[in-house]
Amino acid sequence: MTKLADHLTIGQVARRSGVAHTALRFYEDKGLIFAERTSGNQRRYPRSVLRRIAFIRSAQRVGLTLEQISEALATLPRDHAPTKADWARLSRNWQSELDARIDALQRLRDQLTSCVGCGCLSLRTCALNNPDDRAATRGPGAPGLKPKSEGGY
Repeated sequence: MTKLADHLTIGQVARRSGVAHTALRFYEDKGLIFAERTSGNQRRYPRSVLRRIAFIRSAQRVGLTLEQISEALATLPRDHAPTKADWARLSRNWQSELDARIDALQRLRDQLTSCVGCGCLSLRTCALNNPDDRAATRGPGAPGLKPKSEGGY
């Protein structure tokens, strides 16, 4: 264990990371980040927490769930910053998930030009039109917007 004087306060972490105090406490409650406590019960974070937070925020931006993020972070060291090899391993594990999300977003983007959010231009060509609830056989949600690997159109 390192000296707590070498650690950052919650305010310092919030300023450096751009993440609110409340979010830092939430991440800690979920086990995504870790703090040590002073004798006065104040949080002190190792500097490596800044990399974990940057990772969490980036993963959230691409749509990964906190559960997926937590599973990934559980494979990383808690007591020091992850190595380049650690990050490379994580990114390889998420490659297919991110590729599927990119595919879904591209199909959504390409279909938006022919649909006006269902005040539709044409019910004959609408990807969201669902007469007789035929899409129910493809599962919940909007199957036309799911990746093809998950039963999307």
